[in-house]
Amino acid sequence: MKIGIAGGALQGMEAAFLSGKAGFETLVVDRRADAPASSLADHCGTADIARDPAAAARLFSDCDAVIPALEEMDALESLARIAAEIEKPLLFDMDAYRISCSKAESNRIMGGLGVPLPRPWPECGFPAIVKPSSQSGSVGVSAVESAEEMARALKRVEELGDEPVVQEFVSGKSVSIEVIGNGSSARPYVTTEVILDGGYDCKRVACEPGILGAEENAAFAEMGRSVAEAIGLRALMDVEAIATPKGLRVLEIDARIPSQTPAAVEAATGINLMEELALSALGKAAGARGGPGCSSYEHYVADCGRLATCGEKKFAHVSRPRVEERFFGADVAITDYAPGKSVWRATVINSGRTPAEVLEKRKRFIGAAMSECDLEEYWDASPRMV
Repeated sequence: MKIGIAGGALQGMEAAFLSGKAGFETLVVDRRADAPASSLADHCGTADIARDPAAAARLFSDCDAVIPALEEMDALESLARIAAEIEKPLLFDMDAYRISCSKAESNRIMGGLGVPLPRPWPECGFPAIVKPSSQSGSVGVSAVESAEEMARALKRVEELGDEPVVQEFVSGKSVSIEVIGNGSSARPYVTTEVILDGGYDCKRVACEPGILGAEENAAFAEMGRSVAEAIGLRALMDVEAIATPKGLRVLEIDARIPSQTPAAVEAATGINLMEELALSALGKAAGARGGPGCSSYEHYVADCGRLATCGEKKFAHVSRPRVEERFFGADVAITDYAPGKSVWRATVINSGRTPAEVLEKRKRFIGAAMSECDLEEYWDASPRMV
């Protein structure tokens, strides 16, 4: 099977990496010839999907399916037309994506289903979170504790040309679960924990049994299933929530391939969500059942004598990455490291039967990388409010 991946940034890297693990042949198409995912694929092509759809159509014409790994609406709409013209399955649900692009609209739908959400402003008081309604990830997100900080955060959202969503700041584990739907029914997969850096960007994903208790985990899976079926999901989405002392509070849904959690799921359980999505879209048997293993998926940057964990936005500056096994003792890495290079980046993936086994591998990687690269300091930042 040959998969065409539209977009070569973080989501494209995830799609290329998992497609390779599934044994698929891959083609990455991006408007940048040096897009990071290009070096992870079997083939690459350069085309502006929104402005030159004919060139993109030629590149994707011999693929068995096409997946968007980008979020620009004009490019997505163009890609949907291209897939229809060349008669290739599009592993994406445009209608569900439009809903998930609006935090205000998706909150309305989830609230109607009884999904627990953070309390809205001003009922919630301080501290609060200010988010742009239509941005993804941590873009434009601010934690505020005063009227002055609130004013600055609202100004930041205004400068993005977006509408603010203001909710209570909820603390606890940040958790995520992926769901794949066929338009009428949906299947939730595996819960992961998302660990944030100092800028509220994901630096690490942990996948292991017991992230949530059995009852709460079942409830989280049911939330994902019910939301997916309510919006008629025909592809993949993820649900993000905080496990607070008073129970789960769902933050948002995103109806597109995530850029980090699926690789952690595959490393821990063997369930390849890219393979599941492709098989589901092509009407073939999916529904893989994984094992109860554990994994850690973590971004690092080495610079100025320091090895530091970092969020995905800093890792995104990686240049021509490759997949390397046994990287400084870690199981596998996606990295641009080279001997003697002063600045390099790596996404490091470790698996094990227990969390302790995974932790030991993480420690071994950190020690070996610092020793062999003559790095003097290790830095692991966390958010100001957690």
